Amino acid sequence: MKRSLGIPMLLAGAVLLAGCGGSGNNNKKSANENAGAAVDYQFGAEKTFHSDSPVTYSISFSDASWYPMVDTWKTEGLFKKIEDATNVHLDITSYDSGDYGQKVNLAINSGAATYIIPKIYSEDQYVAGGGIVAVSDYTQYMPNFTAFVEKYKMQPDLDTIRQSDGKFYRLPGMHQAALQDYTIMVRDDIFTAAGFDIRELEKDWTWEKLHDVLVEVKKYMVSQGMCTENDYIWSDLWCGESGKGMGGNLLKLMGSSYKVLSGWAIEGSNGGIKFDQAKGEFYSSSVSDDFKKFITVANSFVKDKLLDPETFTQSDEVAHNKFYNGNTVIMSTNRSQLSNDIVGVQKILGDGPKCYVTAYPSGTTKDLAETSRLECGVMISENARKELGEDGFIKMMRFVDWLFYSKEAYSLVKWGPEGETWHWADVDGKKVKQLLPGFKCGGLGIAGGEEDTDIRLKWGYAGGNYYYGHSTEESTDNFTPQVQDLYARYAKYKTIATVDPKAKPTEDQREQLNLWAVPLIDNINTWTLNFITGKKDINADWDAYVKSCKDLNLDSIVNLTNKIYKEQK
Repeated sequence: MKRSLGIPMLLAGAVLLAGCGGSGNNNKKSANENAGAAVDYQFGAEKTFHSDSPVTYSISFSDASWYPMVDTWKTEGLFKKIEDATNVHLDITSYDSGDYGQKVNLAINSGAATYIIPKIYSEDQYVAGGGIVAVSDYTQYMPNFTAFVEKYKMQPDLDTIRQSDGKFYRLPGMHQAALQDYTIMVRDDIFTAAGFDIRELEKDWTWEKLHDVLVEVKKYMVSQGMCTENDYIWSDLWCGESGKGMGGNLLKLMGSSYKVLSGWAIEGSNGGIKFDQAKGEFYSSSVSDDFKKFITVANSFVKDKLLDPETFTQSDEVAHNKFYNGNTVIMSTNRSQLSNDIVGVQKILGDGPKCYVTAYPSGTTKDLAETSRLECGVMISENARKELGEDGFIKMMRFVDWLFYSKEAYSLVKWGPEGETWHWADVDGKKVKQLLPGFKCGGLGIAGGEEDTDIRLKWGYAGGNYYYGHSTEESTDNFTPQVQDLYARYAKYKTIATVDPKAKPTEDQREQLNLWAVPLIDNINTWTLNFITGKKDINADWDAYVKSCKDLNLDSIVNLTNKIYKEQK
C-alpha cells in the first residue's frame, strides 16, 4: 500500500535516545563482555569514544573531483578533529570517486582492504568472498546504532539487507523517514515569459507534459534569438562521467516514475529485477512494457532537440556551465547543490534570471524514487578482525559506532566544530545551526561570497563519505526555507511506494546471479542509452533487445530469484 508523504513524516524533528540497553550505557567497560578485562577506551550512547592510548585504523575514502581532499583536511580539518576528539588516527586510502567501487572490490579480493570501508551502496557482491564481516554480529557493541534502531523501529528496514544466513554485512545510513534528494531546477523567468506557470504545472505534471512544455519554451527562446532550432535547451549533469556510463541520476528519476530500475538504480539489481506486489513474484523491469514507455518518453526529449545527447557522456562541469551561461533552462539538482546552482547563474547573468526547484514529473506512478529509509553505509573488512583480535576489533566497532551513528560525530563531520565554523542562532524563535560569518559550504547548500571560505573545500566537512542518515531533525538541519518548501510540495504531490522484499541467496546462488548479472546489466545500459539517443529504434529493435537480454540469462535470473524468495518464506 502506498503511503502519503505527510509533512510531519518529512520534517518532524527528533532527538536520538541518550542511551540504549546492554553494554552501551556504560562509560567505560570491557570490550569483550564475557572477559571482564580492563580496557583503555571510553564509549557509550551519545558519549565521545576516546582511546586512552593512540590507535590507528585504516579507512577508505571516495575522493570526489569537485571537492578533492587536500592536506588541510588532515592537518587542520575533519581528520584532525576526529583524532583530537577520539585519539584515533585514520590511515586513509583514497580512491577516485569515479571508480571507487571497482577499487574497493579489487582491494577486498586481493586481501588489501582497509579496516573500515564507507560509502558502500550494495554489499551483495562482496559477501560470497568472505572478505567482509557480518556486522550484525557486532551491533550489540554499538550503543548509538542500537538506540536509533529501537527509537525509529528500523528492524524491518534492516531485514531487507539481511543475507540468506540471516545476517547483514553493511552498517547502513538510517533515516527516520525517507527523503528524496535529487530533482530538477528550471529557469522560472524564461518559463514564465513563454507563458507557463511552473508552480501550477508541477502539481500534477508528467514527463510527457514536461516534453510538451519544453517544446513551447524552446519556440519562445528561438523567437527571442536566445537559441536556434538546432540548439538543445537541456543538458544534464550526473549522467555522463559521474553517471558511470548508465545515465546516472536522470534515468534513475525517470525510470522510477515508470516503475523501472535504470541509471544509478540498476546497480545491484541483477538486471532491473523488481517485485510485483499483486502477483507476489519478481520480474525484470528492464524488458517490461513500463520500460518501453520510459525509453520512448526519454527518447522524445532527444529526438525533438530538447535534451542534449552529450548529457550521457559529458562532465558535470560542462553541464553546469551550460546552465549558468543561460544556454540551457533546465538541469538536475539536489538539496546540497541547489544554492550553488542559483549563485552560479547569478554570477554570470546577474540577478535578473530566476531559478525554481521543482517537484520532478511523474510517469505511470507518482512515487518518489527514494523508497527506503536506508542508504549507503559502511562495511568492515575481515582484515580488521584478523589483525586487531576480538577485543581490539570490538574497540574499533565502538569507534565506528561513534563516528557514523552518534549525534556528536554527525554534527562534527557535517558542520565542523561548534564555535569554529558554526554556532547556534535564534531564527524566528527557533534555535538553528548557522555557519559563522566568513564561511560557506557547497556540501550544505549554503552559498556565500567569493571571499568566504568553503568549509568542505578547505577542511573536508559536509563531504559524502562519513555522514548519512540520522533523524529528520538532524538530516534537515541545513535546509534553507527554499528546501523546506520543496519537501512540503513533495508531501502534496508525491507518494512513497512500498519497498520491495528481498530474495536472500546463498553464497553459491549469489555467485551465480552475479555471473549472470554483470554482462546483462552492461547490455541493458548500452541498449537503454542507444534507445534514448536514437541510435536504436525502439519499435524496430525492441525484439532484438529483449532477445539479447534473454540470451544473457535474464529468465534464469528471474527464475532463480523467485525460487530463492519462495524457499525463504
